[in-house]
Amino acid sequence: MSGGANTPLGELPGNPRAGEHGARSCGHPVTFGPETKAAFDRLLTRYPTKQAALLPALWLAQKEFGWISREAVDYVASLLELSPAFVWGVVTFYTMYNRAPVGKHLIQVCTSISCHLNGAEGVYAACRKKLGDLKPGETSPDGKYTVVEVECLAQCDKAPAVQVNEDDFFYVTEEKLDEFLKGLE
Repeated sequence: MSGGANTPLGELPGNPRAGEHGARSCGHPVTFGPETKAAFDRLLTRYPTKQAALLPALWLAQKEFGWISREAVDYVASLLELSPAFVWGVVTFYTMYNRAPVGKHLIQVCTSISCHLNGAEGVYAACRKKLGDLKPGETSPDGKYTVVEVECLAQCDKAPAVQVNEDDFFYVTEEKLDEFLKGLE
């Protein structure tokens, strides 16, 4: 995994932003707290093998730690008796896992065909501009917002669609953007 042994990627030039590849280090070992560990143990009883529990285990890790760091990959791999490379392959395959810290509000703007045809590119650009001229995947200096472009949110009939954390929003246009962002504060 990138970053080198025990070197947080934050200390290296070209640190990856949210949505980019790279097993970024949080700089310290991680373990589940008692509540999350109990949820993990319950989770294992629902699956025929430990490997089958990987996706929900990664959800627990992301909920507990805020994102999936190199240490989180190693920790989940050890709990499930899988190789870190296998776990990292799953993390990088699915866009639902954050591979870098994200803001309190992770704003995901769908730019697939239906959303694109209904102005999503403008919404994406305007949203980043209004939140501090953010680059794609960058988090605002106050840590409140991260804006990323995503593929289909399965809301084509309500385009342009935006997901903030786990909540869906529909018909988010440039004209409605100020009101939409104010609702997140």
